[in-house]
Amino acid sequence: MNTVDSGSAAGVRVDVDDVQSGALRPRPVPYEGRFVFLRVDEPRAGRALLRRLLPVTSGGLRDADRSRDAWVAIAFTYQGLAALGVPQESLDSFPRAFREGMAARAERIGDVGESAPAHWEAPFGTGDVHIALSALSSDAAQLDQELERARAAYEDTPGVHVIWQQEVRQLPTGRTTFGFRDGISHPNIEGVGLPGSNPREAPIKAGEFILGYPDETGNPAPMPSPDVLGRNGTYVAVRKIHTDVAAWRRYLRANSAGAEEEALLAAKMVGRWPSGAPLALAPEHDDPELAADPHRVNNFLYREDDDRGYRCPAGAHIRRTNPRDATIIGDARMHRLIRRGTTYGPPLPEGVLEDDGADRGLVGVFMGAHLERQFEFIKAEWVNDGNFIGYPGEQDPVAGHHDGTGSVTIPEKPVRRRLRNLPSFVVTRGGEYCFLPGLRALRWLAELEG
Repeated sequence: MNTVDSGSAAGVRVDVDDVQSGALRPRPVPYEGRFVFLRVDEPRAGRALLRRLLPVTSGGLRDADRSRDAWVAIAFTYQGLAALGVPQESLDSFPRAFREGMAARAERIGDVGESAPAHWEAPFGTGDVHIALSALSSDAAQLDQELERARAAYEDTPGVHVIWQQEVRQLPTGRTTFGFRDGISHPNIEGVGLPGSNPREAPIKAGEFILGYPDETGNPAPMPSPDVLGRNGTYVAVRKIHTDVAAWRRYLRANSAGAEEEALLAAKMVGRWPSGAPLALAPEHDDPELAADPHRVNNFLYREDDDRGYRCPAGAHIRRTNPRDATIIGDARMHRLIRRGTTYGPPLPEGVLEDDGADRGLVGVFMGAHLERQFEFIKAEWVNDGNFIGYPGEQDPVAGHHDGTGSVTIPEKPVRRRLRNLPSFVVTRGGEYCFLPGLRALRWLAELEG
């Protein structure tokens, strides 16, 4: 068993080989992937499927052999665990947010208006999603090989039905549909043996991300019972987000005087330049050389390097979702997430300002041990409100759901700039709360009786 000493006084050790690879492995670059949602009509069928899928799943960190750098992860909704025949006592031990599901908590996290569950893509929010499979690889051939093994398992199991699929991949530009490099920042998780992306970030307790270990409060997060089911698992918020790239470009064009100002305005709203170079380190212009250096691209803090936000505004997307050491209301370390954003759909051709009708965006995967104080808190307090940074009512300029009356403040000397009449650049197409069990838990689920 491969365990890693967390270095804490209590000698906590993280059993990384029991944690599904989809939780801890950084997304490969480049990447190919697919998400598959399944419905289970009968408990025995679901458990038979799990027994067939177990050989496809893996735990631990990146394999040094890139020819094996592909993995399949298995997660379950609350309805999915019930469909497998998990005892009610165990089901009741899961946190309320997970039991209720994302659709029931949509207003809390800002999925309103066009993003409300009434407009979601089926089968999101219907209760029919029981099992969520995700497959990811750095190579299309490896992905196909892994998917073929998984496909054989669910297609050969009567009573199991594929109800949704979504292909994802890194665009040829290496950037998101908005034109920015993604997947740059990863937390430094104590006891995992995988360095974080920011060398100046103190390790965060493993229990913030993986169940069964102390978190930043010094105590383990509440864990579902029995112990074998909860330990080494984590919660996952899966989101399909459509991006209105044409509206983004039109807004930048309308509020800028020339291409250089347009690029700077976009960077101020995101917090990074298209290459990934952060404004905190490259405030005047993009710096692809800095962005390409993994030892420099995340080597910054806000309170030390840009406390007043003259470089990276406090309301910028990356500063809102990870304030680092910035002066805010609350403790940022208790609201960290593991983020795995993946892109879907074709890019909008460069320079085009009118929407072409294609569906494009990202499938976001957000993991942590506390759904309410991590994912839901970030969405409700940091993305959809500005109180914590002193800008009440201002939402995230990129990820906020605006109605054409949004605003964003950009600190400048001698007078700050305030942009108004922001439209929504993103629309939620659907989402689910899932539980990603450890490997021993998967075997326990597969062996349930009844």
